[in-house]
Order: sequence, then structure tokens, then C-alpha cells
Amino acid sequence: MQLAAIVISLVTTLVGVALAARAALYIYTFVKLGADEPPRARTGNPAQRVKTVAKEFFGHTRMTTWGVVGVAHWFVATGFFCLILTLVTAFGQLFDVNFALPIIGHWWPYELFEEVIGLFTTLGIIVLMVIRVLSLPGRAGRKSRFAGSIAWQAFFVEYVILGIGICILTLRGLEGALEGVTSYGAAYAVSYPLVLAFKGLSTATLQNLIWLFATLKITISFTWAITIGLNPSMGVAWHRFLAFFNIFFKREESGDVALGELRPMTSGGVPIDFDDPADDAVFGVSQVEEFSWKGLLDFSTCTECGRCQSQCPAWNTGKPLSPKLLIMNLREHAFAKAPYLLAGGGKDAEGNEKATPEQLANVPAAALAEAERPLIGTAEENGVIDPDVLWSCTTCGACVEQCPVDIEHIDHIVDMRRYQVMIESSFPTEAGTMLKNLENKGNPWGMATKARLDWVKELKKETGIEVPVIGDDIDPAEVEYLYWVGCAGALEDRAKKTTKAFAELLHTAGVKFAILGKEESCTGDSARRLGNEFLFQMLGAQNVETLNTVLEDAPVKRIVATCPHCFNTIANEYPQLGGHFEVIHHTQLLQHLVDEGKLVPVNPVEGLITYHDPCYLGRHNKVYTPPREIIAAVPGLRNEEMHRHKERGFCCGAGGARMWMEERIGKRINTERVDEALSLNPDIISTACPFCLVMLSDSANGKKSEGAAKENLRVVDVAQLLLDSVKAVPEAPAAEAPTPEPANS
Repeated sequence: MQLAAIVISLVTTLVGVALAARAALYIYTFVKLGADEPPRARTGNPAQRVKTVAKEFFGHTRMTTWGVVGVAHWFVATGFFCLILTLVTAFGQLFDVNFALPIIGHWWPYELFEEVIGLFTTLGIIVLMVIRVLSLPGRAGRKSRFAGSIAWQAFFVEYVILGIGICILTLRGLEGALEGVTSYGAAYAVSYPLVLAFKGLSTATLQNLIWLFATLKITISFTWAITIGLNPSMGVAWHRFLAFFNIFFKREESGDVALGELRPMTSGGVPIDFDDPADDAVFGVSQVEEFSWKGLLDFSTCTECGRCQSQCPAWNTGKPLSPKLLIMNLREHAFAKAPYLLAGGGKDAEGNEKATPEQLANVPAAALAEAERPLIGTAEENGVIDPDVLWSCTTCGACVEQCPVDIEHIDHIVDMRRYQVMIESSFPTEAGTMLKNLENKGNPWGMATKARLDWVKELKKETGIEVPVIGDDIDPAEVEYLYWVGCAGALEDRAKKTTKAFAELLHTAGVKFAILGKEESCTGDSARRLGNEFLFQMLGAQNVETLNTVLEDAPVKRIVATCPHCFNTIANEYPQLGGHFEVIHHTQLLQHLVDEGKLVPVNPVEGLITYHDPCYLGRHNKVYTPPREIIAAVPGLRNEEMHRHKERGFCCGAGGARMWMEERIGKRINTERVDEALSLNPDIISTACPFCLVMLSDSANGKKSEGAAKENLRVVDVAQLLLDSVKAVPEAPAAEAPTPEPANS
């Protein structure tokens, strides 16, 4: 028995170690196929990066927000590494059943730790298995976050962990029985019932059982190693190693997720100079090897948990985009194409093969066929990613926010869009109108520049308030805030109500502000997220030059914006173009003015209200509290949160340039969001973004016409609510006393 156990264990171990090591080297070589990153883009501030890895692993910062799933996974993940020493013990027991680790082997704190971690790792994996079974796609369909995941791989990994956990606890019971343990103690706090179960067996039987279960533990462990060694694209297993690297090399060295700004467009690890691009510059991604090495590492690390998918507004409304399936498809394509790439294969810009026939002679036919697949293409074209998948993304950031291994989905999607727009000129036709309007008129509606001042005239007519234009009516040195109105705020009728309300509130609070007027142009947010980086650079450079000029003499380059997309672009992306400004959102300024007593909400605004978090204010910039504090300050309002709010808020459907594209597949995203709001039967749906205001208003009006929403339902910006409460209510004229009728004579 002992000899068989030793032979089986050692052979399995040698094969497992060899295959796993070979696969690890292959993955490293595979990842290096990716394009270069800018110097230190992924390695700056290494101490903080190590701290982030430790925090995310030991704290399970993203996973624990999922309740019992996060706790169970913490024990499974921690147990995997902590219980490696039990594997060492199992090897020792093959040669000596009484083997224990030197020094700590019989130290009761270590034995207690081993027992507790062993138990909770086993219970944790059972919990995860039950959750997976209850959420199988066959039961829940698209609502299952496991829809599309490779089921056998996930169950294989879970059964391996369960088997190892059972072996650890069983071995502890056998060890106790062999030692003659007769009572509970710290060393056998968990396994003592098993000690009692094995009590009475002969010494020879106990020895044989120890050899058997030690062999099982070793064999199960290294069968797992053999399996992942033969499947280097098995993310559900490899993520437990690759996640540490993926988190360390994440985009933000501060540890934040890859939200907010988009990365500058690079080629060969160098930002592209759009005034004079290099002849061999690569614009966007048209082939999988053009993703950066971090992109290939992202694909390899995906554990197929489906948290991104469960939060994605496109997937939740019947569209083909699943962030998980997108990453999985890119991963499978990349690994299938890898033998061709590793042999030196590749195509130049004209589509000519760079490798010689001799280099490709030994490349498998399947890899050569994979190399011919277009990265973006329909099923008929045998494309890896369908165009409908690519253009369904709203860039809301829910996938990036929820991913426990820090995959940067949005960056990869936009990189593919960039090539489609800038090189192939292939994008939804409606978006073309928006791009032409931006290029010719500086706004997506194509309206005349002078129309940007129409709201100023309307406000003066309605209230008598004059809004100064910086440089024309007021000196920059006198201005506390430059109010960036934005295209929607200046040109869209519903958004103009927010603009006028905010301007009136600033006037009431005595804040000295001014606008750019006709000098303001679109920030380029929609153009950049659609993929037209050149147009964004053009608009951005123009705006940065304007802002730097008009604010040159201002004591502080302070800007306030009512549009979260403008806010995000000016604050987070214009620094890439040389524009460094202090930017705040209007809800942040209004909250500050309320706190200082400069704005005092006194008039009740009665009704039940629910607040919708704009993605580019909340998830991308972590501004959640100010709008809610403003609502709380308004007397009469009763706030109730929708099921999906704050970090898990649901998109309105307008981001990622989707505002300018028609929704033809599945349910409209704004309709889904309004349905969620209507489930609370509110009187008011509030938000803090002009895009959200338009999208939610459109859906709410449709619901009213169908009789599915009450007629008095309002969709308003928080600034409008605050103005309603701050504004003095005109006193009703005193009623005249009725004239007495003459008495009957």
C-alpha cells in the first residue's frame, strides 16, 4: 500500500508540475505577444501597487460586497494558499505516517489554524457549488451570471477543492486516532468527531488509511495541475495565480479601478501625435495581438464569474453584449491564434503576411485558420466580436467596477471602436450625423453657435438675472467659478431648465460666476467614446487653449459643470492635453452652498422621490453623496432608493455615444430604468445629468401615454428641486370682503 501510494503520488506530482510549469511559461510568452505599454504606465509606485494587491486579496474588497458569496470565496481563496503546508505534510506521511512539519507541526496554534481554515474552505466551496447549481443558465437563462461560462471547468475546480478539503479533515481525524487522542482540544477542535469515528481501528488500518488519503490529496491536487497545464486558457483555474499580477499592473497606480478618463491612444507604447503621426502608427485595435500585453493578461485572468455580466445594462435588456463573453471570446481567439503568432506570423497594414512559408510550416492548421478571422465581424464573416456587441456598450463602467480581478473592459472596447471608426469608417449610421455636427458646428445637434446664449436671454426675460460672459462682461479675476454649460445644457430644452435653475441658485447664493458663451464648444466626450480619437483631440485642444487663455489671470482655474460627461472630460482627460483645472459638479457646489447657509431650502416640495445615479458622476467619479444630501435638505421630500443604486446603479442608456444611436435590439435601457423607478410609485424621478434627464423623461412620457405612470410624475434635476424649495413663494393676494346684500324691505 505504501509503495503504491508513493509511486502514484510521485508520478502524478512530476507530471503535474512539469505540465503546469510549461503552461505558465507559455502564458508568459503569450502575454508578451501584446503591444508595449508606455514606460512605467503599469509599474509606477510599486509600493502602492503591492499594497493594493494585499488589500484586494486579503480584504476581498470587491467580492465581499456580494455578501455570503464573498465570504465563502475568501475562505476558498485564502485556504488554497494557506493549506499548501498540508500538502507538504501529506508527502511526508507517504514515508512516515507520523510525519509532522518541523517546529510548527505539533504546535497547537498551527494545528487549530489548519483545522479552522480546512473546515471553512470546505464549507465555503460547498456554498459556492450550491449557489452555482441554483443559478445555472438552464434555470435562470440570461439572468444567470454563469450564462456562457465553461461549466465543466468551473465544476472541476470546485470538486477539486471540495475533495482536498475532505482529505485534509479526514487526515486530521486519522492522525488523532493514531495518536490516541481521547478528548476535545485546540489541536483537534474541528476533527475530533472524526477521531472518534476512527477510534478502535487497528494501527495497520489507520496507517493504510493515512497513505490512502494522503495519496488522494496529492493526486487530486496534481490532477488539477495536469488539467490546467493542458488548458492554459482555463481562466477559472489560472486566475488564482494571474490575478495577483493583473491587480498589480492595473491602470491606476493609486489602486482605483480603470474608470473616469480613457487612456491616450498609443502605438508601440508611445502616445500618437495626431498632428504628425508616425508612418507605422497603429490606430486602435484590429487584430488581437495589437491589444497591449496587459490586455492579453486581462483575457487570461478572467474567472468567468459573471459579475460584470449581471450588472451590464446591455445584457440585462436583451442585447448581445456580455462583458464576460466578450473577454472570453477574445481569450479563446488569442490562445487559438498564439501558435501562428509565436511562429512569427502577422499581417501588415495592407494585409500582407509578414512570416515566411518556412516559419509557418509547422503551425497547426487550426491556428492558421484562426489567424484569418476578422476581429470585428458578423457570424457570416466568421468574426470574433460581432459589431452589435461592440456598439451595444454604454461605457457605464459597471463591468469594471464589479470585476474582482481588475479587468479593464472599457479600454479594450474603445480600442476596438477606434480602429472601426478611424480606419474602417464602420459604425452605426446615426452616429455619423453626430460626428459631422461636432466637426462643423461644435455641438452634436448641429445648431448655430449663437444658440448657446439663448438660455441666457430666456433667463433674463423670466427672472431679470443677467449671466455674464467671461472676458466680455466680467474680468476673469472677479470670477469665483467658470460655469461650463455644455452642449445639452445650452441647447436641449429639458436640460436648459437645469441650466437656468442652477444659474438662478448661484445668483441667489451670491456666487460670482460667468460662462464662455459662444467660445464654448463640445468637450468631445461622445466622439472619444465612439472611437473618434482624432476629433476628440481636435475639440479638446481647442477647449484647453480657450480655457487656459480666459482663466490665465484667474486666481484659481475653477470650473463647475452640470453635465457629468463634461465634468469627467475636463477634470480627468484634459490634463492629457495640457489642461489642468479644478473641476466640480454642480451638485457638489450646491451641497456646499446649502451647508454654508447661502442657500436655504424652506418651501416644502411634497412627494416620494427616487434618485438615479448618472454613471459618469457616480461610478466613474464616485460622487454619490451630494445629490442625496440636497434631496434630504428639501423639506417634504421622501427619498426611496431603487434596487440598483450607487455603485450598482443602472445606466440610462446614453453613455458611450449611445445617446446618438438608435436602440434596435431588446428592451430600451431607459425603459428598463424607468420601470425600476415606477415600481416604487414615485412622484418625482430625480437625476443630475442632462443626458439622463432626456433619456428618463422620454421613457416616463411614454409610460404616461400608456397609462403605466401617473400624470403628475416629474423627471427633474436636483437643481430644479432645490430652486423650488429656495425660491420665495409669492404671497396670495388678500381676498376682498364680500359686499353685503341689501336687507329685504
